[in-house]
Amino acid sequence: MNDRERFVNTMNYGPIDRVPWGEMGFWPETLEVWHTQGMPQDVHLNSYFGFDRLREQVNVSFDLMPGFEVQVLEETESHRVVRRGNGVVAKEFKGEHSFRMPQWLRFPLETRDDWENEIKPRLNPHSPARYPEYWEEKVRMWAQRDYPLTMRSGSVFGWIRNWMGLEGISQALYDDPEWVQEMMDTVVDFCIATAQRALEDVQLDYILLWEDMAYKAGPLISPRMFRQFMLEPYKRLTGFLREHGVDLIFVDSDGDSEPLIPLWMEGGVNGFYPMERAAGMDPVALRARFGRELRLMGGIDKRAMIAGPDEIDAELAHVAPLCAEGGYLPWCDHHVPPDVPLGHYRYYVRRMQAMTLNPAGFGG
Repeated sequence: MNDRERFVNTMNYGPIDRVPWGEMGFWPETLEVWHTQGMPQDVHLNSYFGFDRLREQVNVSFDLMPGFEVQVLEETESHRVVRRGNGVVAKEFKGEHSFRMPQWLRFPLETRDDWENEIKPRLNPHSPARYPEYWEEKVRMWAQRDYPLTMRSGSVFGWIRNWMGLEGISQALYDDPEWVQEMMDTVVDFCIATAQRALEDVQLDYILLWEDMAYKAGPLISPRMFRQFMLEPYKRLTGFLREHGVDLIFVDSDGDSEPLIPLWMEGGVNGFYPMERAAGMDPVALRARFGRELRLMGGIDKRAMIAGPDEIDAELAHVAPLCAEGGYLPWCDHHVPPDVPLGHYRYYVRRMQAMTLNPAGFGG
């Protein structure tokens, strides 16, 4: 069974020879630390750790285009202030704390004029560079693949939150709800138009949407507001994706997003990740609540990787029944952080390999 067959069957509760697995990603600082702990610097991570090929993406750009000019506005020994390509000015940590959340200082979208003059013109779905050069050659290659293929295809709330900041969009939802609705509808129009060619040319196995609209204590907007502003745009986007043959649609949101999951599902989403355990998101509990219709990826507590073998075994034993049932890919509940020792991660890899070969018989 190849990687594509294994992935598709897993997500559709079909027969498999073993559970596929991999990793959402690693912080760059993690790899820097691991190089000091003995990991070679000249290896490919998938091959080195034995991951399955699960996250290959069609490289269509949904970014602002052209992006804002990236500039370093200030720099000290401990931090730098940078204007990023999305127009946000952020104070970033340097050194051992560089993977931590930056401080957001200014946002490019504050007024309707900013929307019309700075953001909206950069959402041209027909910008020539959105699709890579030699697209037809890539399409021919993907038609012969034996691994699953995805595409990052949009957002409804998350991008606008990034452009405005949380305070900005929160105020706009009350002060100018018609404008917020216009922006969400425009973003979905852009996502649909940008994705059209890819979905006509390539048979994708799943789609990734991005929101990051929750934190540890709960969602950044209420379910009522989700229903009011976001539900219909989601239905339009997911309906378009299914009309083009994609049945597995995942949304990525950190924090405690559970109160919003019923609305995502009503809006046509049937997959969720990465399930941050420190925020109370547990894949086993989510399956019990939402059933087999909701496919899941992630949910392995990074704190167990930090703690060591006993906690790793307990964590894998916790998700083993879910692996045996299907509709679930086990990986870390976000990018693997640099406080996970390489020795612990190697142990995790060995135990994960054992568990995914026989999840029904894994006892920790």
